[in-house]
Amino acid sequence: MSNSRQTVDLLIDAQWVVPVRPSKVSLKNHSVAVVANRIVAIMPTTDAHKTFVADKHIVLGNHVLIPGLINLHTHAAMSLMRGQADDSPLMRWLSDHIWPTETRHISEQFVYDGTLLACAEMLRAGITFANDMYFFPGAAIRAFIKSGMRAAIGIIVIYLPTAYASDAQNYLDKGLAIRDEYKHETKLSFCLAPDAPYTVNDKSLTQILTYAEQLNIPIHIHLHETLDELRQSQTQYSMRPIERLQKLGMIGPGLLAVHCVHMEKHEIALFARQGCHVVHCPSSNMKLASGIAPIAELLANGVNVGLGTDGAASNNRLDIFSEMRLAALLGKVATGQASALPAHQVLEMATINSAKALGLEDQTGSISVGKYADLVAVDFSAIELLPCYDPISHLVYVAGRENVSHVWVDGKLLVDQGKLNTIDRQEIQGIANYWQNRISPS
Repeated sequence: MSNSRQTVDLLIDAQWVVPVRPSKVSLKNHSVAVVANRIVAIMPTTDAHKTFVADKHIVLGNHVLIPGLINLHTHAAMSLMRGQADDSPLMRWLSDHIWPTETRHISEQFVYDGTLLACAEMLRAGITFANDMYFFPGAAIRAFIKSGMRAAIGIIVIYLPTAYASDAQNYLDKGLAIRDEYKHETKLSFCLAPDAPYTVNDKSLTQILTYAEQLNIPIHIHLHETLDELRQSQTQYSMRPIERLQKLGMIGPGLLAVHCVHMEKHEIALFARQGCHVVHCPSSNMKLASGIAPIAELLANGVNVGLGTDGAASNNRLDIFSEMRLAALLGKVATGQASALPAHQVLEMATINSAKALGLEDQTGSISVGKYADLVAVDFSAIELLPCYDPISHLVYVAGRENVSHVWVDGKLLVDQGKLNTIDRQEIQGIANYWQNRISPS
């Protein structure tokens, strides 16, 4: 009988592996084996050492290994406007600050630079996959490719003319052409991304639905974010935005609805029946005073809910650890139930639920054999994390992005002991300085 061991590209030993699937499981002293870009085994470390010989062997004696976190809604390039216009409600924030800044500065270079800055921040925070929505998506793609991250790229549609496109049809045509150009990039996927019901008319929404069905890609849209949005819809259309989208045929399993702060019971029931997905952005909702989304009720009714940061201009962090903690705490406050949104459920929102919303739950979102090796190590050796009785609870209520030590995407090490391997720190500093001086030269 042969005693030879199987050769793998990467073997990671960890104090705990939290695979997310199955739920509520933390595996002590386990290892994950990787060949090329896929996970091939999860097993006790003693068994793994008998089974495998690795080209690269990483020992993480004080760490928890988790699936890469997924940022299900962001505007990456808006990192360049971080902190530019704080403490204003949404529409004033947009009309008085954000839209004028975009009018003056938006360009391919702005989007590339801002997206690369966002990638650097997200990778260091354990985010391996971002669902992005912004102008000049081709420039964003180049930044995501350079960083090594996985990304879903929004084909944005909006009625406002910008330096990128002149009208809704122009946005759609340009976005579809970019999808055709990059559709074979294995770490990219695409969404059709009408900005919001109040910035896209019925004709464009109907056209978007047709393309989404033909291409089998999600529709990513801001929805029911503020009371002003609802009042405006009642004035213009004599109905709430969800009812309007329902009449257009858009309420279905391909809908990825962002915010959903103001939902009535029948709307939650409709989303559950139709298999819609919701993106919860607690920090942005709080900072813009939009309200507290009924996440516990959505989940209780069977609606799939993921987590997003929104853009750094309205958050001001691209930090899913913060979003997990806030989501859990807000869920308890909103319901008056301490058991609402337990830690394991919030971790699922940041991983497998978000992958499911993008139709990619069979590829990423959990540490499972056959899935991409998108992995994050969180160092639990810091004093402020001691002692640890439950690593899943610690991930949500105690740990932060500063505890992320290693990040792999497709089995490639992109962050090593907190240091970026694909993005130069000095380049990022230069980008930030340049745009700060351009945007606010005083």
